[in-house]
Amino acid sequence: MLAGVSTVPAPVLVLLSAPTENEPLDGTGFAPADPTVPHLDVNDLGAVRGDGIFETIGVMDGRPQALDAHLLRFARSAAQLDLPAPRLDVWRAAVLAAIETARTAGTLGPEVGVKTVLTRGVEGTGVATGWVRLAPAPDLDASRRDGVRVLTLDRGFPADVAQRAPWLLQGAKTLSYAVNMAALRYAHGHDADDVIFVSADGAVLEGPTANVLARIGDEVVTPPTDQAILPGTTQARAFDFFAGRGLRTVERRLEAAELAGADGLWLTSSVRLVVPVRILDGVACAVDVELTRGLLAHLRAVTD
Repeated sequence: MLAGVSTVPAPVLVLLSAPTENEPLDGTGFAPADPTVPHLDVNDLGAVRGDGIFETIGVMDGRPQALDAHLLRFARSAAQLDLPAPRLDVWRAAVLAAIETARTAGTLGPEVGVKTVLTRGVEGTGVATGWVRLAPAPDLDASRRDGVRVLTLDRGFPADVAQRAPWLLQGAKTLSYAVNMAALRYAHGHDADDVIFVSADGAVLEGPTANVLARIGDEVVTPPTDQAILPGTTQARAFDFFAGRGLRTVERRLEAAELAGADGLWLTSSVRLVVPVRILDGVACAVDVELTRGLLAHLRAVTD
């Protein structure tokens, strides 16, 4: 290997010419593009206002995980933002084409992430912008095995904000992730790896990029989506696993005070899959190693 030459596979980029039902469909509606050159107009509302949506789909051993569930959530997010309805058949084909491109090039690793992005486009044009980007996943073995250190942080609004103020777009997966990234930077600066947001009235919400699951006795709990929670595709598959182990699964309000006494606490997300929480607000948590291993194996194996 030559010094200075990167061994990280190059990402794959697919641009959509017909990302929504507003654009006429000509051919497949998408085409591969060079990921090393610029493509986004600086006036695109996704860039200047964060006015758009995205999904990140985990791909394990070449198989996309919960692709249809991700695309349905993509469409729900578009509806919440009053974006034109995405052509889900085109998006699905574009995702599969990106995976096949990497496979053909010999750069498709065992774990990659595929991101779908839809923006309102350049202001005044009425034409949406859409793309699919495939890139290798980071090395996640240590956090999956050893767990993560987590801080609980105040999200600054009550648990029922999604009903009281739907214009805040809680529960939509928008491009406006500045607060989420600020929370993670805060955690990293305070001897932690991740965050669990808590509402102003004491309810557990979600992480900046993950759903929260807590085992309390024979029950596994996750906060309900009517509490400003993005519905989790990985969380849903995790519930299938726990139910198969004889545990009761339930969506209910989870009080922040319940976390400290939980028999197990996990963060789930599409690429990371699942990581156990081993330290919460500086205090060691119970970690069920065997259950976590079984859950991870289940999540790796399940595809559409």
